[in-house]
Amino acid sequence: MWNIIEKTITEKSGQPFKIRQRTTISGGCINQAFLLEGEKQRYFIKLNDGGGLAMFDAEYAGLQAILATGMIAAPQPLCTGIADSHAFLVMRYIDTTNSPHNQAQLGQQLAAMHRKRFNYFGWHQNNTIGSTPQLNPRNANWIDFWREQRLGFQLTLAAQNGFGGALQTEGEKLLDCFDGLFDSITPQPSLLHGDLWSGNYCFDSEGAPVIFDPACYYGDREADIAMTELFGGFDSEFYRAYQNGYPLESGYQTRKTLYNLYHILNHLNLFGGGYLSQAQQMTRQLLAELGQ
Repeated sequence: MWNIIEKTITEKSGQPFKIRQRTTISGGCINQAFLLEGEKQRYFIKLNDGGGLAMFDAEYAGLQAILATGMIAAPQPLCTGIADSHAFLVMRYIDTTNSPHNQAQLGQQLAAMHRKRFNYFGWHQNNTIGSTPQLNPRNANWIDFWREQRLGFQLTLAAQNGFGGALQTEGEKLLDCFDGLFDSITPQPSLLHGDLWSGNYCFDSEGAPVIFDPACYYGDREADIAMTELFGGFDSEFYRAYQNGYPLESGYQTRKTLYNLYHILNHLNLFGGGYLSQAQQMTRQLLAELGQ
């Protein structure tokens, strides 16, 4: 397997590559990860079973899309492939720093990325959120896209996983009425990281922000900001800089619950009933805000 990976790196980089040291890297729950060191080159590689190739291809495309904006750094992807029944994704390795983090620059650069406009909601290919399929068909209507491809999709998975009852009844009610949260705004399609929690950013050796492990699509930028608040890890300097660069619209404090419900439902589907109560609480909170 490693010989095939060496050969692929050599072909794609245009430079001979031979593994001199291979170091296991922890931190992911879906893939294996390694630092591969050659004579002068260093690469970060993810491994999964052969069925993970489509997931890695989509991650490769997401990293390219983020880099193409020119607004914020991300790992430069080199190649994907199959080696001895394993799917792999190879990226340039980024040295990180333990110095004080520049959260203000992270907020400023994310705002700049979100300010770039695209022509539709969705994306040019499907990808994954964690290991869950994330469907991204093109749609001109954000509310329809969120209803069908995000909340509706996760609720259907939850029913298939045995989470019925009030979650489904109240969830269907929310699907029918949540457009009331958008009476005063018209979301615009921005490139979203899609899975922006504290484990998916770092700072390089120069202190510059880097975002990685994307689940990209074009959507309402509030969905990215909402997720930064779901599990913490972003400080006041980040939010202040983001607001200065691209102020959030009135009503965001309610809509962020709608956006984070998607991730809590996904956690319910991935990890089980420990997230059921939180999903139901968020659904009821939104229904109450809507007078239902």
